[in-house]
Amino acid sequence: MKALNLLAAAEDKHYVKVTGTPHGWNVLFYIFQFISVVLLFTVIILIGTGWSFLKNFLQDRENKVLMIVLPLQVLANVASVVIGETGPFIKDWVAWNQVLLLVDIICCCAIIFPIVWSIRSLRETSKTDGKAARNLAKLTLFRQFNMVVIGYLFFTRIVVFALRTIAAYKYQWVANAAEEIASLAFYAVIFYMFRPAEMNEYFVLDDEDELRSSGVGSPG
Repeated sequence: MKALNLLAAAEDKHYVKVTGTPHGWNVLFYIFQFISVVLLFTVIILIGTGWSFLKNFLQDRENKVLMIVLPLQVLANVASVVIGETGPFIKDWVAWNQVLLLVDIICCCAIIFPIVWSIRSLRETSKTDGKAARNLAKLTLFRQFNMVVIGYLFFTRIVVFALRTIAAYKYQWVANAAEEIASLAFYAVIFYMFRPAEMNEYFVLDDEDELRSSGVGSPG
């Protein structure tokens, strides 16, 4: 989705430069942008909750985070379309910019909660049950994941925004390049941390998780 989004963006800019109109590439750009951003936030939340094909369930509070983030991303993408297809000359252009920034910050804060909940739960269980070593290894993995997510969100939301603000128009590509390089690095690190491996602590299930994922003891 990210690759298709960048392809549509490139074609959009090309046709606008050559013919003056995007020939529909702007529509594809916004569609792929919406899908890629929603997938990104969803995957971060699912990883933060410990979800996997072996543990294919979420707690109520984690479901609520998803239900908050996804509609907000719809609103953020509506604001992005209004900003991208208009300019400062329209009446509420500045307001739409503020809406986009506010919604983006709320979503970034919301996706941190499941990671923090998982870290807290692992910290508590490592003190009480007989699987302290395994839980501590998993706790370390989630702490690293939390730092990577916070670093990525800070760079792409704060540093890139600052670059776009202070850079002259002909150097706007620097901010775009910085954002895409950071995204590529983020994806590569996450793929490596949660790769399917024989001893990957992320895929180890607790006894309670095994029962719930198999349906044993579940209501109904």
